Amino acid sequence: MNLTLSVPALLFPAISLTMLAYNARYLAIAALIRNLHAKYEETSSEKVRLQVSKLRKRLTIIKNMQAVAILSFLFAVITMFLIYIEQSFWANLIFGISLFALMTSLVLSLIEVQLSTRALSIQLDTMEK
Repeated sequence: MNLTLSVPALLFPAISLTMLAYNARYLAIAALIRNLHAKYEETSSEKVRLQVSKLRKRLTIIKNMQAVAILSFLFAVITMFLIYIEQSFWANLIFGISLFALMTSLVLSLIEVQLSTRALSIQLDTMEK
């Protein structure tokens, strides 16, 4: 494949929007953890403590999603530099790594969404009883 500067540049908006969405998820979970922490301080409820431990797992996944997305962005920029200095072999290799990193980030996102959905289902089940 013959890469031009525009090919890795196509990843910029996708990665930027992905990171924006990941950051929104992080901020929402951080706010929820703060609320649950205050609730735990008042009640010392075991249920609240368990919720916080589940949220910790989701927070770790989101942190990893963000880190891998940033690496994808960095590799896309490196690819552009390698194309600029006419190092096509390395540019192709690094671009492949960039795409793999983006795919990894998206898989982690899918896992986090599944955990989130499962947690909400549990909440809804307890409310319906």
